[in-house]
Amino acid sequence: MKKTLLLILLSVIFTSKIAAQKDTLTAYYEKIEKSFKYESGKIKLSEGEGTLNVPKGFKFLDGAQTQNILTNLWGNPEDKSILGSLVPDGKGVTHNNSWLFVISYQGDGYVKDDDADDIDYDDLLKTMKEDVAAENTERKKGGYSEVQLIGWASKPFYDKDTKVLHWAKELQFGKDEEHTLNYDLRVLGRKGMYNISAVAGVNQLAEVKATIPGIIKSVEFADGHKYLDFDADTDTVAAWTIGGLVAGKVLAKVGFFAILAKFGKVIVISLLAGFAAIKKFLFGKKDQVVTRPEEETALLEDKNSTEE
Repeated sequence: MKKTLLLILLSVIFTSKIAAQKDTLTAYYEKIEKSFKYESGKIKLSEGEGTLNVPKGFKFLDGAQTQNILTNLWGNPEDKSILGSLVPDGKGVTHNNSWLFVISYQGDGYVKDDDADDIDYDDLLKTMKEDVAAENTERKKGGYSEVQLIGWASKPFYDKDTKVLHWAKELQFGKDEEHTLNYDLRVLGRKGMYNISAVAGVNQLAEVKATIPGIIKSVEFADGHKYLDFDADTDTVAAWTIGGLVAGKVLAKVGFFAILAKFGKVIVISLLAGFAAIKKFLFGKKDQVVTRPEEETALLEDKNSTEE
């Protein structure tokens, strides 16, 4: 009887502590969400001679904040080429249903679209699966989970009118039962292209696809830098075509850097280890000692007071 009562008492204490940790973790996530500085309206992109007119239903985060999210919260390798991201209104980045569009620029020349109708995308998928599997050795060396390319979440197609290439991959990171969606757009220009990639759960495909027309219209090259402004006598032609873009081998961030993870438990931060990860996010420092929640709260209060 005494053992039973002791077991019940320990269970109550343990459950209470877990609940308290959840409350504390929720408070941290709220602090993270409030720390972001969103923008709207017309954004001059820092590369590519283009502008972003933030579409209705979205808000813009600059490159530094986006990189912080992808690396410190979502567990991706660092990529300094990121120009920013579009986050849906009403969604944060620390929730299970969070997703966003990541924006970067590739200035390697004019991409010919002559082969767009000739590509066997099913055959290309087989090669891509082999390439992704081969990259797992490097991923493990870098401390990242292995990834498997499950298949097309949305088969590639090229819109000749808008000069935009679309495709979407379904990915599995490690043993995660919740598969990841990478929905990729390449907006072609005279001297390069904007890479716009949605990072979401694969079950959010319909939600993401519904926003694609507005996203495409939001990015525009300046006059003289549009795809149709190409001058064969003076401009550089890229060393690849549409098929190479889909395969992903032509990106400067070759290999697993071209695949973005969206870890759904915020993203897989455990209740016990989460405070260190959040501290790294807020303060941008490495190798920090994990402190107790009450100590973390004091640190956050100190940081907030210095910013006010």
